[in-house]
Amino acid sequence: MDRWLRNTNVVKILALVIGILLWAVVHMEDNTLPGTSNNGVREEQISNVTVTPKYDSNQFYVQTMDPAEVIVTLSGKEAALKKAMLSKYSVEVDLTNLGKGERIVPLTPVGFPSGVTVRVSPSNAKVVIDEKSNKQMPVTINVTGMPAVGLKAGQPIVKPNKVTVTLPSGSIDAVESVRAEVNVEKAQSAVSNKAKLVAYDKTGKTMELATINPAVVEVEVPITSPFTTVPLQLKLSGEPPKGFSVASLVQNVDKVTVFGTQDVLNRLEFYEGPNINLADLKEEKEYTLNLDIPLRNKATQLDPAKVEVKINIVASATKTLEQVPLSIIGQNDGFDTKVVLPETGKINFVAEGAPAILDKVKVQDVQAILDVSNMPPGRYEIPVSWNLPTFIKKSTPQDFKATVEISAKK
Repeated sequence: MDRWLRNTNVVKILALVIGILLWAVVHMEDNTLPGTSNNGVREEQISNVTVTPKYDSNQFYVQTMDPAEVIVTLSGKEAALKKAMLSKYSVEVDLTNLGKGERIVPLTPVGFPSGVTVRVSPSNAKVVIDEKSNKQMPVTINVTGMPAVGLKAGQPIVKPNKVTVTLPSGSIDAVESVRAEVNVEKAQSAVSNKAKLVAYDKTGKTMELATINPAVVEVEVPITSPFTTVPLQLKLSGEPPKGFSVASLVQNVDKVTVFGTQDVLNRLEFYEGPNINLADLKEEKEYTLNLDIPLRNKATQLDPAKVEVKINIVASATKTLEQVPLSIIGQNDGFDTKVVLPETGKINFVAEGAPAILDKVKVQDVQAILDVSNMPPGRYEIPVSWNLPTFIKKSTPQDFKATVEISAKK
């Protein structure tokens, strides 16, 4: 061994070999450093890059896209990589020339500067495209809360009252309603508000994918007193002078809406309208009366507030109704009560009225009444009172009397 080492040629060869080995080791270490290469090229990896679809959003809808995020690997020199990391890059999937259906579409990196190599993983995406469909829907307003005491919320007024709902064609038939809410808690006057609309399916679930146009509507909720609608009854007094009768009476309003507190409304079965004194109608003609309907019984408002009444006055006719039975009212169950005069218990009566009405009147339409209320046993002469059909009156004064006898039961 010593002999070999003393040989200069051997030493030179060994030195050359060692130098070559040292160079190789250094070269290999440079190549093993992460993100580096023998020419200064490095790699950078960007995770969770969102895939952006390009398509006509007015006509189509991307139902699913897999994957929605990808990994982007960049290769290049240090300066180029730094520039790329600061750029506004994206990964796109171009669907502009594709229609409805399922597709495998390549992913394209966009916005990266020159000088870098870009690799997207995975390189393709599976996309399901659906067409959009439109459907016109009425707007429903849910009124929440309670107005101030004694008031109630009326029917909401919506502008516009119909909107267009846009959804994928496979979901459009599931739309059941489009609704918004307006709160009227403790309101004392009409509530005006802008309300955001939400689409719901048949199970009441919100349809998140729905686009509503317009998305916001104007709503007004009237706040009024409680009200009820009841028949309007005119109050008639007197009767036309002798020789004249009412042939017809027609009012243009037969029902009225009454506003007031709930306890007042609960007692109303009808509403008493204005008083008409028939004795003031002294001519044979048709009268047209425009009358205010008075506020009564703590009512605060009426709708309508007026009534038009047409009354036709004509010349009277007369008619004798024979053998009208006398009816006894008010008799005591412990007494026997009977009519002794007239012996038949019947009387004749001359009625007056408009010919068309009088022709239809029969004996059974007239009641001749004897009131014996609170009378003890004995014989009494009692005046006859009459219950007559509407617009029928007595012709000439007819002071009928009858005699009744009241006795204790045996």
